[in-house]
Amino acid sequence: MMKIKIVLFASLRETLDSDGFDFEVAVGSTVASVVGALGAGRGEMWARVLGEDNVLTAVNHTMVNAPQVLAAGDELAFFPPVTGG
Repeated sequence: MMKIKIVLFASLRETLDSDGFDFEVAVGSTVASVVGALGAGRGEMWARVLGEDNVLTAVNHTMVNAPQVLAAGDELAFFPPVTGG
């Protein structure tokens, strides 16, 4: 097992009532597997919100996709898409 930091921004933070926390995952976990683990451990709302196609993810401030493998101590951030006009 290894520890990573989960960070939630903007509407995700409000919807899930959390700004972030440390989370233990298996060595070799991906962004996708962490989303699954969060949904399994924290409930259907987490699975639905973080599993939406438009949710963006970053590891250590770099944009990544679902297959990205995580390392111990990584910061995994989730945030809604940025819009403007």
